[in-house]
Amino acid sequence: MTDATQLATLADCRRRIDEIDRQLVELLNERARVSQQVGRLKAANGSAVFAPAREAEVLEQVQRANSGPLPNAALRSIWIEIMSSSSALQRPLRVAYLGPPGTFSHEAALKRFGRSAELVPAPTIPDVFQMRERGEVDYGIVPVENTTDGGVAFALDTFVESPLVACAEVELPIRMNLVSPGTLETIKRVYCQRVAYAQCRIWLSQHLPKAEVVEVDSTARAVELATTPDVAGIGPEPAAELYGRPILVRNIQDNANNRTRFLVIGDHVAAPTGRDKTAIVFAVRHRPGALHDALRILAEAGLNLTFIESRPSRQQPWEYVMFVDFQAHQDDPHAAKALEQLREQAVFVKVLGSWPEERVLSDPISAR
Repeated sequence: MTDATQLATLADCRRRIDEIDRQLVELLNERARVSQQVGRLKAANGSAVFAPAREAEVLEQVQRANSGPLPNAALRSIWIEIMSSSSALQRPLRVAYLGPPGTFSHEAALKRFGRSAELVPAPTIPDVFQMRERGEVDYGIVPVENTTDGGVAFALDTFVESPLVACAEVELPIRMNLVSPGTLETIKRVYCQRVAYAQCRIWLSQHLPKAEVVEVDSTARAVELATTPDVAGIGPEPAAELYGRPILVRNIQDNANNRTRFLVIGDHVAAPTGRDKTAIVFAVRHRPGALHDALRILAEAGLNLTFIESRPSRQQPWEYVMFVDFQAHQDDPHAAKALEQLREQAVFVKVLGSWPEERVLSDPISAR
């Protein structure tokens, strides 16, 4: 390995970079050939192309091997694209997401499946489920939880009735931007999706108190409509890039820690990795302490709950179902035993899936 400090001139640095690039191309193609053989072996035994547990293992190994100066988040992004192109050599994946292009759901799909996957926009969250159920796509990706607004009702309700299961997750920081060719002084109207408005309401009241707020069906559409100096849209940076709209003010969300969690849906759960999550939905009988008893089963099994939300059952008035995520795989012995006990007590229990936890490890000291 060449010591970079020994490269005395810009020309020396560029020659060394060219040498490294040639080596990288050779190694990436060697990796791709091995990946093609993986695809042939998977096809022979009927295995799925997308293997979340294996991808989680690869990403963790890459991070643990990192000595810097590249941060782990950057390496994860690079390897997602490497694995995306490798999967495409086996068989290109079709993935449905809540459209149109340029939305946060589109960004989450790119983050999880990379640019070599074929990403297919769907008009609604239930449509994402239906496209997968009809076999039009291999997977779907849907938002299920936001740190500001809680559970996403359309996704949770559809999960109850769908045969599909969750097999992977994506966490996405939500960065809202004011997009406009004008200035704060010229803007008279702001196009905004309902949830985006709720997440930027304080900023708008302080900086554009007289502007008319017009609701649209997506953040991408809000950005698309920002065509004149008197109009602005609120949405993500990818939408601004897609439609060629200038970002006037970045990060106008009221909560700096705003994040949305997405689940990948398909017809199989991910294999256990030792660092997994499971989602379930259940309903309890109408008697005092029923919910307490159900949650006690999970607590006594040592299952750490990471999400809990109630939703109307849509079967009987004033009856509710409980959505719960916990840290364990459904096949882990202690989790399997707790689920068996819960089924004995509850009106119904449905496991919505298991998947590897998304993990970004701390950066090496040299990367800081």
